[in-house]
Amino acid sequence: MSPGIAPGDRTSGTEQTQIRDAGEGDLVTVQRIYAAHVTTGLASFEELPPDLTEMGRRFAAIKERGDPYLAAERAGVVVGYAYASPYRPRPAYRYVREGSLYVAPGQERQGVGRALLQALIEACGAKSYRRLIAVIGDSANEARPAAGERVQQQPLRSHLHRRQRGASRRQRRRVGGRRLR
Repeated sequence: MSPGIAPGDRTSGTEQTQIRDAGEGDLVTVQRIYAAHVTTGLASFEELPPDLTEMGRRFAAIKERGDPYLAAERAGVVVGYAYASPYRPRPAYRYVREGSLYVAPGQERQGVGRALLQALIEACGAKSYRRLIAVIGDSANEARPAAGERVQQQPLRSHLHRRQRGASRRQRRRVGGRRLR
């Protein structure tokens, strides 16, 4: 379990969602969840789903940096995952991370995304990151901003940006908490 993540279950809906560090054994399910988003959704900016080898390479790179990579489980089955990665390579952004979160098809709107986002914010705060930025690729997905609004009072400032074709700055949505320092 990552520092800052309380052990145990997070209750969501009628089932409990357990958030834990993701491991290599989760990558088959993680790859399937992501492939579903790439092929049927608008949340990813990839055109073809990466294979298991590529997902393993990405997972290893995140873990080598010490950034959080989390899995959400219900009844022993991985139903979502989230991770944080560097937002930009410039030194001024060293305390800023971009969060990515994916929920398995059929598990949406059941609190999985909210539980993952809460745990990701806590894990990033424990590592002294100051901002967590998320880009919402599917402008029709109302669950993502709603999850961010429910967990906005965090010790880490989080921003959710909605990416739309031709979206102006006014149309982008910002959700923030208070600064760590």
